[in-house]
Amino acid sequence: MSTMTNNNTKNLVDTAAANGSFKTFGKAIERAGMSETLRGDGPFTVFAPTDAAFEKLPSGKLDNLFKPENKEELVSLLNYHVVSGRKSVADVGKWEAARTVNGQSAPITLANDKVSIDGAQVTSADIASSNGVIHGIDKVNIPTKQ
Repeated sequence: MSTMTNNNTKNLVDTAAANGSFKTFGKAIERAGMSETLRGDGPFTVFAPTDAAFEKLPSGKLDNLFKPENKEELVSLLNYHVVSGRKSVADVGKWEAARTVNGQSAPITLANDKVSIDGAQVTSADIASSNGVIHGIDKVNIPTKQ
């Protein structure tokens, strides 16, 4: 049983917005048309790249992903950051890989009590919301297959 308590009444989308570090992620969720899903019942575990993580993307990559004709690619990329269920970092750290909503597995590593998913380190863990949990990460993970 997880020791994570959930007294946050905001859903994942609103929790991310209230946090202030996930503005770009929130925009991406809206552009992808995923707001309703992530406001839904869930629960979901979201590895949300911080704004600083999005800034590390190659120049023009984000603008390109935000174009309507690339919506499918954006959805795939965002779904690569979502896992079904409410999982704390302690839970995730026990895994070798996370089965993401986009169907692709993301490798998990645990080193010096720090959890990484596909090379992105969790920088803020266990941000509870009413329908899941957010873990802030320092890199935008790109799935190998769209």
